[in-house]
Parts: sequence; C-alpha cells; structure tokens
Amino acid sequence: MIRGSEALRTSPARFRGLQLALPDGRSVPVDNLVRIERVTGPVVLSRELGNRMATVIANVGSGRDLVGFVEEARAAVAEQVELPVGYWIEWGGEFENQQRAATRLALVVPIALLLIFLVLFSTFGSLRQSLLVLSNIPFALIGGVVALAVTGEYLSVPASVGFIALLGIAVLNGVMLVTWFNQLRALGRPLEEVVVEGAKRRLRPVLMTATTAAFGLAPLLFATGPGSEIQRPLAIVVIGGLVSSTLLTLVLLPILYRRFG
Repeated sequence: MIRGSEALRTSPARFRGLQLALPDGRSVPVDNLVRIERVTGPVVLSRELGNRMATVIANVGSGRDLVGFVEEARAAVAEQVELPVGYWIEWGGEFENQQRAATRLALVVPIALLLIFLVLFSTFGSLRQSLLVLSNIPFALIGGVVALAVTGEYLSVPASVGFIALLGIAVLNGVMLVTWFNQLRALGRPLEEVVVEGAKRRLRPVLMTATTAAFGLAPLLFATGPGSEIQRPLAIVVIGGLVSSTLLTLVLLPILYRRFG
C-alpha cells in the first residue's frame, strides 16, 4: 500500500516497473494489477454513519457574520457545483452549533416570558399592570439593537444571551416603579402626583441597578484574548440595553401607568 503522504512526494512513474511477489513465488508487475496516477482530491477520507465523508474547512474572515457567509457559500455551491448522484453536502462546525443554539433559544425565550408574566400576575393581581411591566422589555431591546449596529457586531448566540439577561433587569426596574406607584395610590394620592413622585423616588434605585450591571460588564467591552468573540457581543447588548431601558423606563412607564395602570 502506498500512503498518501508518500504518494504526494513520489512520481507515479517510479512504481510502473515494480514487481509484486505472489504467495507461490512468482512475481508480476504492479501495472498488471493496479493503476497508479497522481490526482487531486481529499487527503483523508473518513466514515460517518456508514458513509464515506470528506471534510472541507473554511474560516470566516473578519467583518463577516457566520450565517451570512454560509448562506452566500450555499448559493455559490448550488449555482456552480453539480453533485453526482449519491453525493450531498452538510454544513457543520460553528454554523451547526449556532443553528442548534438558535433553535433552543426560540423555545426558551417564549417559555421565559410566559413564566415572568405568571410571576408578575401573581404579584400584582392585575393583567394591565403585568403587561405594563413587560412593556419594559421592548425598551431594553431598542438599546441592544442600536448598540450592535453602532459597534458593527452581529446578532450571534452570545448577543442573544445578552438580550435574555436584559429581560430580568428590565422587569426588575418595572416592578420597582409599579410597586411604588401602587403604594402611593393606596395612600390616596392623585394619579398625576403618584407618577411624578414615584418616578422621582425610584430614580436612584433604578440608576443603581443599571450602573452596577453596566460597570461590571465594562471590562468585557475591551476583551481581545481568547473568548472575546463571546464576551464582547454579550457586554455590548447588555450595556446598550441598560441605557435605553433606564431612560425609557423612567420616562415612558409613568406615562403608561397614568394612562392604563
């Protein structure tokens, strides 16, 4: 047997006069049994699920998102490559992991929102106030999306995890405000005074919650070593979402409470 690395270094003509010994003592030329030629193809062929498999590796360059690169590569392969019968292409690696994680997130996020709503409804006993607290979530998403666009990052799995982390902070700020509004209303205060006074008194706790989380994640914005591709998108989304969530919560949530609360 001629190994792949040896065949690459040796000319096929070298083996044409080679004699192969048989068990009965005779010898025959190798040319009578096999055909030796130099061809291009995969260096290693492995097997998966009983089928022969050749692996082709491609790295995504900087400034390109993984999903967009794979979609463009798929279109180019479908247009320029005609596969023989029985051959197929599977896109794996980091792209496969990203697709699997995105599928899980599509299931986890709705379940998390439903559980949060049930907890809010059991806390306030009001459908309207529960929805008011959940209205903080879009406020946080706005800042996260804008932060990704400004920094040039893409919506990756770490960024999606950052959006999930924003849910808790946004809901916490809403719970603090609505709870204080209800306490002031229980004292018989007018509704306009309730929203103005409540927003003033809850300003400091809301700012402390946001700034503590933002300063804790600030070092991840400047990460450059191994793992920075995970740390930076998460920190960008959380910090950008905290800015918008804090500002819009203190301004828009009192207005919404006054109208619908």
